[in-house]
Amino acid sequence: MSESSRYHPQAIEASWQQQWQEQGLHATPALQPGDDAFYALSMFPYPSGNLHMGHVRNYVITDVVARVARLRGKRVLHPMGWDAFGLPAENAAIERGVDPGAWTDQNIAAMRQQLNQLGLSIDWDRELATCHSDYYRWTQWLFLQFLEAGLAYQKDATVNWDPVDQTVLANEQVDSEGRSWRSGALVEKRKLRQWFLKITAYADQLLDDLPKLEGWPERVRTMQANWIGRSTGAELSFPVVDADGHDTAERITVFTTRPDTIYGASYVVLAPEHPLVARLTTEEQAIHVEAFCDLVSRQSEQERTADDKPKRGVPIGARVRNPANGELIPLWIADYVLAEYGTGAVMGVPAHDQRDFVFARQYELPVRQVIIPEGSDEHAYEGGAWTEAGVLIHSGRFDGLASGEAKAAITAAAEVEGWGRAKVQFRLRDWLISRQRYWGCPIPVIHCDSCGVVPVPVEQLPVELPRDVAFSGKGGSPLAQLESWWQVACPCCGAPARRETDTMDTFMCSSWYFLRYSDSHNTALPFSREAVDSWLPVDQYVGGIEHAILHLLYSRFFTKVLRDRGLLGFDEPFQRLLTQGMVQGITYKNPHSGKYIAPADVTDPTDPRDPVTGEVLEVFYEKMSKSKYNGVDPAVVIDKYGADTARMFILFKAPPEKDLEWDDADVEGQFRFLQRIWRLVDGAAERGLSLADGAGTAAIVAGALADGELSGDEQELRRAVHTAITEISDDLDGDYQFNTAVSELMKLSNAMAAHLEASRPALACEALRTLLILLAPFAPHLAEELWQKLGGRSQAEALAGSSVHLQSWPSADPAALVRSTVPLVIQIKGKVRGSLEVPADADKATLEQLALASDIATKWLEGKPPSRVIVVPGKLVNLVP
Repeated sequence: MSESSRYHPQAIEASWQQQWQEQGLHATPALQPGDDAFYALSMFPYPSGNLHMGHVRNYVITDVVARVARLRGKRVLHPMGWDAFGLPAENAAIERGVDPGAWTDQNIAAMRQQLNQLGLSIDWDRELATCHSDYYRWTQWLFLQFLEAGLAYQKDATVNWDPVDQTVLANEQVDSEGRSWRSGALVEKRKLRQWFLKITAYADQLLDDLPKLEGWPERVRTMQANWIGRSTGAELSFPVVDADGHDTAERITVFTTRPDTIYGASYVVLAPEHPLVARLTTEEQAIHVEAFCDLVSRQSEQERTADDKPKRGVPIGARVRNPANGELIPLWIADYVLAEYGTGAVMGVPAHDQRDFVFARQYELPVRQVIIPEGSDEHAYEGGAWTEAGVLIHSGRFDGLASGEAKAAITAAAEVEGWGRAKVQFRLRDWLISRQRYWGCPIPVIHCDSCGVVPVPVEQLPVELPRDVAFSGKGGSPLAQLESWWQVACPCCGAPARRETDTMDTFMCSSWYFLRYSDSHNTALPFSREAVDSWLPVDQYVGGIEHAILHLLYSRFFTKVLRDRGLLGFDEPFQRLLTQGMVQGITYKNPHSGKYIAPADVTDPTDPRDPVTGEVLEVFYEKMSKSKYNGVDPAVVIDKYGADTARMFILFKAPPEKDLEWDDADVEGQFRFLQRIWRLVDGAAERGLSLADGAGTAAIVAGALADGELSGDEQELRRAVHTAITEISDDLDGDYQFNTAVSELMKLSNAMAAHLEASRPALACEALRTLLILLAPFAPHLAEELWQKLGGRSQAEALAGSSVHLQSWPSADPAALVRSTVPLVIQIKGKVRGSLEVPADADKATLEQLALASDIATKWLEGKPPSRVIVVPGKLVNLVP
């Protein structure tokens, strides 16, 4: 094989990347009325400085989607940016003594270079970074929109405090053991004044609009629905009684989805943080209550509410009156009741709630059954809680009602009599956005003793982060310690005032970035209504399942608020969502020590042993990570095989939504496949074939078909070409099946290797042209190089308009798919013994005659006639001796 006929990706990829960038091949076109716009977007990364295989998979998937859309004639927006605020940069400043902004910009530059090596068709002119003031100026502007709409507010709240990172954490950032998601520190509870966004005001819309998202995975919609958690029930008020049993003015309000069980309530439980606990606790119980509250304050929400954890509580000495039957019942506090959920109080109905049942048995509280299964008796379910529907007993005037009817009847009675009302409640809570750290978007408000909370005037935005900051990791936010920054004059009265020193949760920055891409150079607004409505909603969004709840929910919330503010004209930000699976690497672990072993330290993969102890290792696939030594550096793969091979493997190994197991042998296989394509096209070019020879192909083919002049090779070649067009087009519509699309490319290249040389130039060029256009989204560098090789142009000349990426997606010719013959399987006594090519329109009698006359029948029947012949037209003939 000559050196020129070998595939050397290193010799072509960087050159083409530079040419594409210089020529602006991937620039976003200006939209004209009637243009078919398409917005392809990957979830933007945090700039850690290193690209990993999860990034590669995400961005390659989106790139294929964008490239196919361009080939199909759409005007494509395919941007990239950086989710650049957050703790890692601040920690780097502390550990390394560097400026977090400089550290972040350095990482961005490194990752941008790595992304470019993948040959992504990104419009870098629209690049943004959330930590740059020209972006966070508009994050602050949008915050003021929320403030003006009454959707941003401050309140005192019990929060999760990370004592290491010195910041507030959302509940989702605390693990089941009560530790910080990032530092691993045991989280503390603190009472702080915090900023919130009123996402609960949009709870109904966020839930009711989920069915509109038909292009989203069902499990993501289900996860969001469960997170929002709408419950329909009633709020019921229990009067607090004094020592003599007389009602006081104090009321304990509970929310319940089972008002039909109120006659079975034998106690009421408050959250330990409930404001009434201190006021209602008796002197005799004060020590016990104080000790219990201290214990609970050290538990995470997950730990308190976990089903497998024991429920603990203490009575506070007070009593309340059951408003339905007048019975006096005790008031308790317990760890499983949360102040932030509902009213912070629940009624305990042990006979009809399993959690209450366990709690009541543990503390010897009464269990009174008030609902029984229809046709049963009241003693049938004493061994546990009956939580299903049934018929009411021991419920006064409501006895005999079905539980469904009783819910409505008891709620109606409570409303008339003044001790309750119907209520819809949500699991969703308002979004806590305050963070006590430096590297985040400053909250644009000023606190004045006279004027209160004063928004920073729009003309003074952005409120920029100061750069002369000392980082110690101690004592809270550096901003709070920088008096020269927070000490300002009130914009309203001019008196000395204090700038807000909390910064925003980074989810604030990522909840609207996709809108900015539509109009990224606008200096007057975050985006114009015309631009954002022209490009959005995003047609295809690609990202990890780990963002299924918070990022996507917050982005939907932002979109709906900005719609109501008149800033955009659509309800949902993302029409279609693809949550790609993880990239997993082969992992070695010592089952006794729990220690992970690097693959390089495993001498014999067929008998993997710990290099120190000699113990047999567990071998399995797990998500790539540094701590497990199972990661694969994309740069190493690209340096060895080229970006196109890495892309092809990522796309071929597994369907996009499934986990992908990295295998070096399969990477090598994709490299060999691309080599075969290179040799196929290079050989055609050496024989003098040129894409120009394909001019008039349709007319030549039409004439040949009319005269019946296509040879067998030509018929097979055209059938393979147009089958590939049909199948790959189908694989790239709807639910993307990139792996089967690559398989079709392999089938096409095999057919071309068999039939190309025996076909006329026009037909051969039709096949070559089609192959390269179909290949272009998957292996863009190779397709471009071979396209120019067949066209005989230099790279500079090529981009004047003949780039493979500027062509049109091919259309299948149905006539090419029609077969004059089909393969017919011959079975002898049910076993396959061979096959025949038979006329496609042959009837049963003809198929039987052809089968009996075949050499296969002669050999296996040994001259004896079959006792029975079974014919399945178009498929098989089974000859039974």
